[in-house]
Amino acid sequence: MTTRYYTAPRRFHLGAQILAALLGGFLLFLLTAFAWTTAYQLFYAGRIFPGVNVAGVDLSGLSPSQAAVHLTQTLSYPYTGRILLRDGERFWLVTPAEVGMTFDASASAQAAYKIGRGGGPLASLSQQWEARQGKITVRPVIVFDQRVAHAYLQKLAAEINQPIIEANLELQGTEVVATPGQVGRALNVEASLTALTAQLQTFRDGEVILTVQEQAPQLLDVSAQAETARQILSAPLVLSIPDATEGDPGPWTFDVQTLANMLTVRRVKLEQGTDIQVSLNPEALRQSLTGIAAQVNRPPENARFYFDDPTGQLVLIQSAKIGRTLDIDASIVEINRRILLGEHLIPLVIQVGEPPVKDTATAQELGIRELVGSYTSYYYGSSAERIQNIQAAAERFHGVLVAPGETFSMGQRLGDISLDNGFAEALIIYGGRTIKGVGGGVCQVSTTLFRAVFFAGYPINERHSHAYRVSYYEQTASGSKDDNLAGLDATVYFPLVDFKFTNDTPYWLLMETYTNVGARTLTWKLYSTSDGRSVRWETTGPVNRVPPPKALFEENPELGKNIIKQVDWAAEGADVTVTRTVYRNGAAYFTDIFKTHYEPWQAICQFGPGTEEPERLAKKKQLCQN
Repeated sequence: MTTRYYTAPRRFHLGAQILAALLGGFLLFLLTAFAWTTAYQLFYAGRIFPGVNVAGVDLSGLSPSQAAVHLTQTLSYPYTGRILLRDGERFWLVTPAEVGMTFDASASAQAAYKIGRGGGPLASLSQQWEARQGKITVRPVIVFDQRVAHAYLQKLAAEINQPIIEANLELQGTEVVATPGQVGRALNVEASLTALTAQLQTFRDGEVILTVQEQAPQLLDVSAQAETARQILSAPLVLSIPDATEGDPGPWTFDVQTLANMLTVRRVKLEQGTDIQVSLNPEALRQSLTGIAAQVNRPPENARFYFDDPTGQLVLIQSAKIGRTLDIDASIVEINRRILLGEHLIPLVIQVGEPPVKDTATAQELGIRELVGSYTSYYYGSSAERIQNIQAAAERFHGVLVAPGETFSMGQRLGDISLDNGFAEALIIYGGRTIKGVGGGVCQVSTTLFRAVFFAGYPINERHSHAYRVSYYEQTASGSKDDNLAGLDATVYFPLVDFKFTNDTPYWLLMETYTNVGARTLTWKLYSTSDGRSVRWETTGPVNRVPPPKALFEENPELGKNIIKQVDWAAEGADVTVTRTVYRNGAAYFTDIFKTHYEPWQAICQFGPGTEEPERLAKKKQLCQN
C-alpha cells in the first residue's frame, strides 16, 4: 500500500505572506501616525496648530488666550465692516454693529484651538495636515442680536413702504384734474432679516438686497381719460334736428359749464380689470332731452281738406305733415359716441312717421261723398274777446279728418289754449265763479261739435256739462231762449275734462267749421258717407228748478267810489235728461241718455270803496237783478 501526501501550491503560501505584510504595514502606519500625532500634540500642547486661521487671521502657535487678544486687535469687522442694504436705486450703509452684530474673540480662538484635536488619530492627523497646507479657515463666532436688526429694518420700512393709490380723475369747475396712481410697496422684514444674517456670517463687507413686495393699483394712469374729458369740455355742445328746415325748433346749445355739470367719471369692471370711463351723464342728458322732445315731437298730421259740394271732390287747404319723435335713448348713445370722437355739433336721433292721409288723397279713396251732419249755434251778446276765442278754436278743426273706428278727442286736437296761440282773456267758469281767463268762449265750439255729432248719430264717449245754465248755449236764431236746448251743452278743460266721440263707420269723416261774426253763428259740418242712420231724441226740459240765490255784493278796491260792476249772472238750478235713439236703415242701432244737473247760480256785483247803497245803485243800473 502506497501512502501519498498532499502539498498546497506555492502560490497559496505567497498570498498569505503578502496579506501578512500588508497588515503589518498598516499596523506600522497606525503606530507611526499615533506616535506623530501624540508627539505633534505634545509639541503644540496648549497652542493652536500651524496653518489655522480665523477669518484670514493666522493663529499658528498661539495659545487660545493669545489668539483671543490677537483676534480682538486684528478683527474690528463689527465696527469697521460695511453692509450695503439696497432697494433699487436707494441704499443704506451700516456697520454690522449697528444691526446687532458683535464678535466673540474667545469663542473664536477656542474654535481654532480645537482644530486637529478631536475625532480620533486619523481625523486629527487629517486636520493637522490640512492646516499645515493652509486650507483650514475657522468661521468666527459672532453674536447677532436679531432684535436690533429687526428694529433697524422696521425703521427702513417706514421709509420704503408706500400705500396703493388708485389713479383718480375729477373736475374742479371746468378744469380736469388727473392724479396718477401709485404702486404699493412693503418691506418684507423677515425675509430681509434672513438675507442680512447670512451676509453677517461671512464676516465680510457685502451687499444685501432688501426684499420688497410690490402691488400695482387697479388704475395707475388716467391721462388718456383726462385728455378725453378736456376734449369734451373744449367747446359747447350743439344739438340739432337732422336736415332742419325753417320753422323747426333748435338748435340747442350747452355751454362748457353745463357740460362740466353733466360730465361723469365712473369706474367700470372689464375682463382685463378696472378702468375709468368718461361720458355725459345719461340721466342729465335724458332730463335735457325730455325738454327738447316737447319742442320736437309732433304726431303725423293728415292733410286738411274741404268738401266741394258742386264737384264732390276734396280741395286741399293744408298739406300733410310728417310726424317726428325724438328717440331719447338712441340720442343719448349717439351724443356720447360722437362727443368721445371730438364732435360738438351733433344731430339728434329722430324717428319719423308718415300720416295716413297725404295731399293726394281723394274723396272716393276716403269714402267721403256727402254731408252727414251739421249744426249751427248762436252767440249773440258775446264780447270781442269771446268771439276771438271762438274763431281761434273753431279754426283748429276746419278740414280735420277722423279715421274709421277712431275715437276723436276734442281737447287733444285743441291743444294749448294760450295768448301765444291766438286766444284772448274772456269770461270762464272756474272754482265756482265766473272769472276772466284765457280761452273763454271755447265751450261755444265744444257745444256746437257735441250737437253736430249728437244729431248725426255718432257714439259719444265723453261729455261734461257746465256747472250752471249758460244763456249762449240756449239761444235760437231769433236770439230768444229755448229751454229744449238745456242739457245739450259740452265743456272742455283738457286734460281734466274732454269731449270724445267715435267714428264707428267704415268711412273717413271730414269736419268743417265756419264762423260768421256778423251773424254771430258757428256752423259745424260733417262729411262722410251715410250708412242710413237717423236720430230721434226727447228731453224732459229743465225740471226740479231751483231759483238762484240772492245777489252778492262785494267790495273791489280796484274800482272807484260809486262804481259798480256785475261779474256773475244769476241762473236757476235744474235737472235735464236727454234721451237719444239712433236708427240705421229704420232699425234701432243704440240708445244713450245724457243727464245734466245745473247748480243754481248767484249774481255777483262788485263796487268801489266808499260806495253808498250799492244795492240801490245796482237796481238803478239794472245790475244783479234776479
